[in-house]
Amino acid sequence: MNKIPSTLDLDALRSFVTGIECGSFAQAASRLCRSTSAVSAQLKKLEQQCGVELVVRNGRHLALTHNGEIIMGYARRLLALNDEALLALNGKLMQGEIRIGMQEDFGESLMPGILGEFKRHHPGMRILARVDRNRGLLNAIYDNELDMALLWQPEHVQRGGKPMGQCKLEWIMHPKLDITTLLAQGLPLPLVMLESPCLMRSRAIECLDRANIPWQVVFVSQSLSGIWAAVKAGLGITLRTRIGMPGNLHVAGAVLPSPGNLGITLEQGVGNDAIHGAQLMLGQLMEDALSKVM
Repeated sequence: MNKIPSTLDLDALRSFVTGIECGSFAQAASRLCRSTSAVSAQLKKLEQQCGVELVVRNGRHLALTHNGEIIMGYARRLLALNDEALLALNGKLMQGEIRIGMQEDFGESLMPGILGEFKRHHPGMRILARVDRNRGLLNAIYDNELDMALLWQPEHVQRGGKPMGQCKLEWIMHPKLDITTLLAQGLPLPLVMLESPCLMRSRAIECLDRANIPWQVVFVSQSLSGIWAAVKAGLGITLRTRIGMPGNLHVAGAVLPSPGNLGITLEQGVGNDAIHGAQLMLGQLMEDALSKVM
């Protein structure tokens, strides 16, 4: 007979998640209406159940270990399901409307899975989704037309958005485009770019100029779909990440200088207590989806 796996204690998981969100046992205890020693004991209980260390002290604050980072995503989903079940029994499933935005790169590749998972948990919530470029999404956040937006980390913009990770930028082209010969002959590198302003367009030009590589923008598009169509037609090379990259395209690799990484951030709107839970869950779903593609 197979051994029955251990069952994680939901109260211990809640103390763990709250402790990390608050940064200390004392603040977590206050939020959970428990003593600091009780919250600390719950964390020790969870570590015993998991068989690994989950947190370490970083000065006065708590920090996740590698195993703590792994269990955190599961803990939030388990608690969300638990809370949803209790709300359903009491006829209090989340209702209302949430407006979210995503940068074009994330729209087709990430949004279907994220929205589908969210809708299964909260069928009473109405979702208004918008796929746009960075400038449009930021303006919508400023004008309170969106509650949250997942976008490339804007340069020289300080809003305090939540960092969601870093993505490696890649030179992407058609496999038959011979850029090695172009470089050897000193011919301009044909670039396929979005119209300005564009973070990746600026990064591409700066990178090539530093390496003294001549370039020429041969195709400009207002949309990402136009970029992919032009690159698949062999018109030139573009600078993006692998997120949403069509399977029949190719990464140039070390032939060209590395353009570095680009951050991803989750920007939040003015705030609405009625949809706070929905924002938390969507933010976690976005973080989980990004962890699988970065």
